[in-house]
Amino acid sequence: MAANYWESTQRKHWQFTKDELATMRQNLEDEDPGLVHMFPLPELRYLNIYFNQQINRLGKRLGVRQQAMATAQIYVKRFYTKIEIRRTNPYLLIATAVYLACKMEETPQHIRLVGQEARSLWPGEMHHTNAGETTTKMGECEFWLISEMNSQLIVHQPYRTLTARTPDFSLVPEEVSLAWSIINDHYMTDLPLLYPPHIIALTAILLAVVMLPTPKSAAGGASAANPQVPGLAAAQAALAQIRAGVVPTGTGGNSGSSTPTLTPQSSGGLTMLGENGGGVVGVVDNNGNKVIDPKLAKVQRIGRWLAESNIDIEAMIDCTQELISFYECHEKYNDKHTREQLNRFIKARGL
Repeated sequence: MAANYWESTQRKHWQFTKDELATMRQNLEDEDPGLVHMFPLPELRYLNIYFNQQINRLGKRLGVRQQAMATAQIYVKRFYTKIEIRRTNPYLLIATAVYLACKMEETPQHIRLVGQEARSLWPGEMHHTNAGETTTKMGECEFWLISEMNSQLIVHQPYRTLTARTPDFSLVPEEVSLAWSIINDHYMTDLPLLYPPHIIALTAILLAVVMLPTPKSAAGGASAANPQVPGLAAAQAALAQIRAGVVPTGTGGNSGSSTPTLTPQSSGGLTMLGENGGGVVGVVDNNGNKVIDPKLAKVQRIGRWLAESNIDIEAMIDCTQELISFYECHEKYNDKHTREQLNRFIKARGL
């Protein structure tokens, strides 16, 4: 097992650019355009949401840990970079991926139990005549899955970085929980195939700190109108500074001058106090009182840590944009429509 991500097969063989992913997927469809035309499918991002939901449903029935379910989702994503979806029964693949992931994450489930729960969960789609046939099909699918992944089954997850950095950034339980949820959500996007797990984790941490509402007492009511406004401004300013090669300064520090120069930036009825580098150090309420928001200080702390590291800030910015696009897309997701289009080709092709 490769304990080091940088020496792992994940980094060497399963990290792609967006253009590479698009080309691979287009090539798969070009192999049989007639099949693609006969069975149109929803956008891939909607399919990713649906597959994620089905893996979670099966995982909960089996009592599978989140890490194993995350690994199963990676297996499905990798497999579908090699095989066109319409050539498979996605439900059989999902059941097999969960079974294989449990073995790899050292929380094994018996293949008969996984098959039984899958048949119970998707009776119309897992249309094998008996449990024995389901087990046989899963065994065949497991061999196919391992073969397409070239036996490269070790997956590095962002959860480890989140756990390791929690004390460094003084994250409170609510922030850790939100960051964990954001990491869970990222499996419904292409991000696991695009960026290293530590980039995902650090993006999730930053977003969690920014997005978690600030209690009214923390800012004396100043941020009650929109608690995310100063946090969002601070995150954007910090990332912009780091990308420009400027270390963000916190509430009590500066870069060479004895007194930081404060410039007002009006937003949402609040005035945010920025330093020369653009970092936000506090807010001014309607009475003109300066309020130091703990959220802003924490964002600046994370920003300084990122500036002093070799983290790819451009990758973090792109991850943030991808997650924003995902959440917008999720609002338009239609579960019934997605399920019907998938089931149509499964039944028509007898998969």
